[in-house]
Amino acid sequence: LNWSPHRATRAAQKLPHNHEKIISDSFLHEAYVFRDHGIPAELHVNTDQTQCVYQQGSKTTWMKAGAHQVATIGSEEKQAFTIVPSISTSGEVLPWQAVYHGETDRLCPRSNCRGWAEAKKEGFRLIPSKTSMYWSNLQTMKDLVNKIIHLYFSHKQEELGLDKDQQAIWCIDCWSVHKSEEFLTWMKQTYPEITVIFIPGGCT
Repeated sequence: LNWSPHRATRAAQKLPHNHEKIISDSFLHEAYVFRDHGIPAELHVNTDQTQCVYQQGSKTTWMKAGAHQVATIGSEEKQAFTIVPSISTSGEVLPWQAVYHGETDRLCPRSNCRGWAEAKKEGFRLIPSKTSMYWSNLQTMKDLVNKIIHLYFSHKQEELGLDKDQQAIWCIDCWSVHKSEEFLTWMKQTYPEITVIFIPGGCT
């Protein structure tokens, strides 16, 4: 079979027992929105978020034969930040948002870092979470929409000669803050032209 031993890289994810129906329903829902609102590929954006570890640890290292206590870096607390990338169906990569733990900008990359000026020029957002965690929260999500998602959609509406109330689709994960009533209410009130569609949980 041409197999070889491999260390696990992630926990196995169990698919919902009715995952095929869930995915089919999600596809039909999205197709319905596309059809009824005449949404072009440029106005269909998918956003994800992922942990980015500064120094990836390992459970394997070199030690004297017979050693019983072996320490490795990164096995316990991780030093990381969250990257929030977005891409449109037309293939355009939007500026990224990076979320760092902490209350102030002092915990974000400094202006003298290599590539900082280019990132700012391209519209990248390097922001503190204002909490002890580096995951996205309500405030960072609002920043993402205000400074990246909405600006991109507005630019494309103008570029394509579309009305400002032209509907757009924004696909995001079933993350707790994404599904929160506060965030969804804010989206409906602030950007009614953006239809939020969730990627089915546990199906990716």
